[in-house]
Amino acid sequence: MEEHGKNGHTALDQFRALPAVEPAELVGLWQGRGIVTGHPFDGVLENLGWFGKRFMADLKADPLLFRSGERRLTAVDPVYVPLKLALRFHRFGRTNAASNLFSYLQRRLGARGPAATVRLLPFEGATSTAMVYDRQPITDHFRRIDQDRLMGVMVIKDDPRRYVFTLERVAEPVRMRT
Repeated sequence: MEEHGKNGHTALDQFRALPAVEPAELVGLWQGRGIVTGHPFDGVLENLGWFGKRFMADLKADPLLFRSGERRLTAVDPVYVPLKLALRFHRFGRTNAASNLFSYLQRRLGARGPAATVRLLPFEGATSTAMVYDRQPITDHFRRIDQDRLMGVMVIKDDPRRYVFTLERVAEPVRMRT
């Protein structure tokens, strides 16, 4: 199910080889990019205007930040995402119609505060920082590429497929829509 990258390694093999990251190292704003692995969500988040994630010092997080205009971000509450439907109809998520619909609905799906908690958790033999969604059966596990880049693996409970992505630290402030 995973696409093989350079040197015959899969994205998960690359993830497993990376060092752990501590929760305090995540504090700040991060821009995300999916890695194509054959997961149903490949390209969906990007099509909907996904920006990335924001981690706070109190170990809370905004797990889904989306672009809403030129220099604005909106935190979307994942509780509004019907996971089973999203996985089943993932092809629709890559269409212009989905992008337009999400753009229209984005403000109505806005989070009223952080929607995830950061903690240390084991994943495939190593303990590293993870972000547990508060009201969805999702955990994102993180490993360090370097000081300003992370690799993440999203795990949905009872689904063997893994969505893989990278995060890059953003130094420049971006306005959050409230």
